[in-house]
Amino acid sequence: MEATIFKREDGSGRLNPQLFALWVGMASMIMLFGAFTSAYIVKQGAGNWLQFSMPLVFYVSTGVIIISSIFLHMAYNAFKAFQWQRYKTMLLLATALGFAFMVLQYEGWIALFESGVDLRANVGGSFFYLITGAHAAHVLGGITALAVTCLLAFTLPLKYSESRKNKIEMVLHFWHFLGGLWIYLFVFLNVIR
Repeated sequence: MEATIFKREDGSGRLNPQLFALWVGMASMIMLFGAFTSAYIVKQGAGNWLQFSMPLVFYVSTGVIIISSIFLHMAYNAFKAFQWQRYKTMLLLATALGFAFMVLQYEGWIALFESGVDLRANVGGSFFYLITGAHAAHVLGGITALAVTCLLAFTLPLKYSESRKNKIEMVLHFWHFLGGLWIYLFVFLNVIR
């Protein structure tokens, strides 16, 4: 079986360099967060670890990013089916929920801080802010890509082209990746305690 995920649409059989670069970047993010979670486990084993509950707003934000990812996938399918109004609607909803995810994350950090978990009190809190903050920084990049895609959908004439499909597909891959990464981090931060 031949892998086709990185193949060019023109059938040339060469790697799609943009998609390949995106996957390399995502692989480096996996290594980064793997290092963070490994360090979390090692440091927690050293003792003197602050135990705290994750605020409920983080549970809500998890649902929001999952729904955002579903809407983005629906937008991608609508684009491929030439359903322009549905494409724009789903893309707009996915982008709005991406912004909502960031607002909810911020509210979660505020709730955590107000409950006495700050960056300096204990390394357990510091690790939580580090891991969730690093994810949020990557999500900001994803939201930027979503916002640019949304802006182009509403300002340029909508027509199907392989180039435009590939760009939307790259945003889709990255956004799904960020959603999956958050689910991993969410489960990790809840279970490892």
